[in-house]
Amino acid sequence: MTDLLKKPRRIALGCEGSANKLGIGIILHENDTSTVLSNIRHTFVSPPGTGFLPKDTAAHHRSFFVRIALQALRVANITIPDIDCICYTRGPGMGAPLTSVAIAARTLSLLWNKPLVGVNHCVGHIEMGRAITGASHPVVLYVSGGNTQVIAYAEQRYRIFGEALDIAVGNCLDRFARTLEISNDPAPGYNIEQLAKQGGRILLDLPYAVKGMDCSFSGILTRADELAAHMKSGGKGPDGEAFTPADLCFSLQETIFAMLVEITERAMAHVGSSQVLIVGGVGCNERLQEMMGAMAVRGGGSVYATDERFCIDNGIMIAHAGLLAYETGFQTPIEESTCTQRFRTDEVLVKWRK
Repeated sequence: MTDLLKKPRRIALGCEGSANKLGIGIILHENDTSTVLSNIRHTFVSPPGTGFLPKDTAAHHRSFFVRIALQALRVANITIPDIDCICYTRGPGMGAPLTSVAIAARTLSLLWNKPLVGVNHCVGHIEMGRAITGASHPVVLYVSGGNTQVIAYAEQRYRIFGEALDIAVGNCLDRFARTLEISNDPAPGYNIEQLAKQGGRILLDLPYAVKGMDCSFSGILTRADELAAHMKSGGKGPDGEAFTPADLCFSLQETIFAMLVEITERAMAHVGSSQVLIVGGVGCNERLQEMMGAMAVRGGGSVYATDERFCIDNGIMIAHAGLLAYETGFQTPIEESTCTQRFRTDEVLVKWRK
């Protein structure tokens, strides 16, 4: 890992619950290396054709927190005295799930007499991606169910160069999965990706909405929903051929991923970077990685991404980012250990990077 100075051995436990994933991870920082000791996750899965409601998701997190925490400790093979700090997701995310995990983390801090560290969810994704891939100074494409941002580091901040103007790319995919009544297990976006691999015979025309460095996905979703209704009623495509759910998923992916590649390429040119780091749950998508890789290779660059252990929301990224902050002297007093649904990436002072 880069940017870690020689430091004493420290261990952090991280708690993530900003959406439907409850994750608890334990990480070790020693000298200039970091080691994942455990990374346990449990997902709230709603029925096909539905989303996950905040109250139901929060109830899931409350129900599973203790057993997931105990499992993380067992896998890490550590005891409570070994832990230096408790880290939790302060935001952004869904209010009720965030609150349930923040209360649980605060409880551990008080029970175990450990310092508490509130972490920005987006910064957690970025720092975990950098740690796992070794990317030194990349442009970051952060794509998930709740966020779509193109980011680059400058002067101890992760600066946002472009973002979604309405719904996030992952939310667009998830909502279209509801339209097609695709299973939410293991994730709606993953199941759309698998369906899209069966398509490709027809590329249906969808709105391409890039506005400067920003993107809009609500119009694309509306048109995709209209085409799905047309398909279900026996309608055909513009060329008179019938089309399938796989063709719709393929067309949706190709269009929105092309938009993301365009704004990422522009950011790379602006900051003079040849590296792209893709983080967030949608970053697991192999087609997105393939399209981004083709763009980067043309310019002599490279793409960095992680697998589902670290792309999808997890506790280890919160532990890692929190421990980086803790090592600079940062702590969150108990009376300030709140959470917020709105917490922008560029609000965080990144003191641990030079």
